[in-house]
Amino acid sequence: MEAAAEPLRSVRHLSRVLLFLSQCYILSGDGSLNLEHSQPLAQAIKDPGPTRTFSVVPRAAESTEIPPYMTKCPSNGLCSRLPADCIECATNVSCTYGKPVTFDCTVKPSVTCVDQDLKPQRNFVINMTCRFCWQLPETDYECSNSTTCMTVACPRQRYFANCTVRDHIHCLGNRTFPKLLYCNWTGGYKWSTALALSITLGGFGADRFYLGQWREGLGKLFSFGGLGIWTLIDVLLIGVGYVGPADGSLYI
Repeated sequence: MEAAAEPLRSVRHLSRVLLFLSQCYILSGDGSLNLEHSQPLAQAIKDPGPTRTFSVVPRAAESTEIPPYMTKCPSNGLCSRLPADCIECATNVSCTYGKPVTFDCTVKPSVTCVDQDLKPQRNFVINMTCRFCWQLPETDYECSNSTTCMTVACPRQRYFANCTVRDHIHCLGNRTFPKLLYCNWTGGYKWSTALALSITLGGFGADRFYLGQWREGLGKLFSFGGLGIWTLIDVLLIGVGYVGPADGSLYI
């Protein structure tokens, strides 16, 4: 019995060896027993090898911002009536001052305009007078006002103002420029009211109180109008406009 069991044990032992070799063959992946491919999983996780990094570049967003000049540009209006901020012209500063001149102009991007026949147009011609912006008449530009200078003064005071050409006026050079102007503002005082108070109640200083000149008003009040002499002088000075409001503004 023991002699018969001995071959059976050999066959079982051989089958186990063959099963072990077949598993190694499958794990090797190329038909050869390679220990590098059968490294433990823990070691592979610990040393995953070089990795690649990918950077995602976002697509540039399409610009939907409206140009600032579009707020001044009417849609489908006459090209020749567009404000200067809406067009670009080939100007020539060597033109003769005060003479008519013609310039070729083109509307800026996103601006739509038409000609006299209501047809879309981009290139057109404008007619203007050859002169710089600071040489325009006062009705063609707007200037900042000052409420700190004295309008009632001798000599009359001036101030530097920042002036801007009106939209539909075309000229050469910068459309914003400084200019020296006479003080011209009012605090709401009426010349007729001041003169009437000076004639009727001038002896009590009512005219000076009305104009905001409190010290002079008190002086006239307690001196009874300078015994009438100061009253007559104030009537003349207010009548010719020499005496005005204490804040230095003009009469209305």
